Amino acid sequence: MKISVITATYNSAKTLRDTIESVLKQTFTDYEYVVIDGGSTDETLDIVREYEPAFGGRLKCYSEPDDGIYDAMNKGIQLAHGEVVGLLNSDDFYSSDDILETIAVAFEQNDIDAVYADVHYVHCENTNKQIRNYSSKPFKRRWMRFGFMPAHPSFYCKKDVYEKYGGFDTSYKVAADFEHLLRVIYKNRIRTKYIEKDFVTMRTGGASNVSLKSRMQIMQDHLVALKKNGVYSNRFLLSLRYIYKIYTLAKQKLKIKD
Repeated sequence: MKISVITATYNSAKTLRDTIESVLKQTFTDYEYVVIDGGSTDETLDIVREYEPAFGGRLKCYSEPDDGIYDAMNKGIQLAHGEVVGLLNSDDFYSSDDILETIAVAFEQNDIDAVYADVHYVHCENTNKQIRNYSSKPFKRRWMRFGFMPAHPSFYCKKDVYEKYGGFDTSYKVAADFEHLLRVIYKNRIRTKYIEKDFVTMRTGGASNVSLKSRMQIMQDHLVALKKNGVYSNRFLLSLRYIYKIYTLAKQKLKIKD
């Protein structure tokens, strides 16, 4: 089973080495690494070229202007040759060297369309400083009407899921990932499996979590996505997710203090 890992880049030189090296260190080697660059003007492409020989032909890079990260992800999915496809952001990296191996085993041993797992956030400058965990374990399909979803960076699915149900809707500003998961998990009920493992280390400060304005945009995008997919919800129901988030954050901080 081949796995396609896709990284969208745009002026990502500051963090890209960690991302690339985490792929290169994977114990599972039947993968291809597809880098979709939006026309970077910094050292991003130089870094990709530097590492390219180490991948032995498994790294492919395409660079041209795009219409944002979701457009870049769609391009990567279309170019992917693997049976299973996953996305690794250019400021994130795998939390251990056996992530792809774990994913491959899960697909080989189970009749499923997708897997998802856990991730954790670290300080953008000090990756040894953990900020919070995001566990997908409590996730239930019905919770999506409240705005919940499994950790998207941990989501790996068969390519034919994208071919059958489509990729990311680029009309969404910051929540096309939620709409896609809503479409495939809730509406079309693909077969999924949760893996209790930390897949990805994420730096804080991503496009979807940097400001109150972004959070308001997420709320709006969620409402549009839910309506589009025929799922009833409203602002009050979506707001409950933030109460739960505050509770889990407080619980995690208490554990850290203990």
